[in-house]
Amino acid sequence: MQAIVYRHYGSPGVLRCEEIEKPKPRDNEVLIKVRAASVNPLDWHFMRGTPYGLRLMTGLRTPRSLQLGVDVAGQVAEVGRNVTQFKPGDDVFGAGRGAFAEYARAPESKLVPRPSSVTFEHAASVVIAGLSALQALRDKGRLQPGQKVLINGASGGVGTFAVQIAKSFGAEVTGVCSTRNLDLVRSLGADYVIDYTQQDFTTMGQRYDLLVDCVGNHPLSASRRVLVPRGTFVGIGGSTDAWGFVPLAGMLTTLALAPFISQKIRGFLAKLNQSDLAVISELMQSGKVTPIIDRRYKLTDVPDAIRYLEEGHARGKVVITVDH
Repeated sequence: MQAIVYRHYGSPGVLRCEEIEKPKPRDNEVLIKVRAASVNPLDWHFMRGTPYGLRLMTGLRTPRSLQLGVDVAGQVAEVGRNVTQFKPGDDVFGAGRGAFAEYARAPESKLVPRPSSVTFEHAASVVIAGLSALQALRDKGRLQPGQKVLINGASGGVGTFAVQIAKSFGAEVTGVCSTRNLDLVRSLGADYVIDYTQQDFTTMGQRYDLLVDCVGNHPLSASRRVLVPRGTFVGIGGSTDAWGFVPLAGMLTTLALAPFISQKIRGFLAKLNQSDLAVISELMQSGKVTPIIDRRYKLTDVPDAIRYLEEGHARGKVVITVDH
């Protein structure tokens, strides 16, 4: 089968489309004939091996796993002997291993059926980004109907889902984005939009119950100014450095502040689980959430897709389509 592989850490230039052996599913796994996958910042962090602490899991000098890609949608080709929920021919989506390929393995526990009303591309685009938005709002932010939420980075992969999910919860939503994305964020249901090229949301005097920060382009002290006294800040994305000192400093600051402030400061990584994938699936079926796809690339063009995502200007998701 064809697959994107990398044998060294580095820029997208280290990625190659090669012919490799088709994997076999383990006892609790499903082998998926990939129809679509999507690109996440996680992929280029693995590709580059940064922050360097990541290499404790992926390999110090060279990557242990030769493949990239988590978000996947396709058809079940084969099942492990302990799999009971799926059978060959079923359409599924979820979190796989080596999704930038014609075939990919995935644990049964991280897959759900693909609804017939949802395309493979839409299903593949929602996994990490959609779960991040859902868990940030519901679990970390404890968002309630009628509350005011601000989404910083509302036009990005996580942000476009966060706006729609927050509206489905009955919140009043303000989205922060660039000038060219104002109409997009309004179309997602945002009640208000702020053009960050013209205004700084941290100095406008508005107060919110919840701030979901998908960008991390303001100091925590400035972001706290826009929260009500018992508001919550949830950080999802942000810049980092090769050694990971920036996020580490943020974590230490949060721990130091926690005993002295009434506001809650939360950071997290999405948990890839079947129950929340089912929630996302229902939101898509009901029309409350529609994935926004910026660009589509072929499997052989994965390096270009990752290069584009790294530039930081993608509107919604970047999707890989796989032709067999």
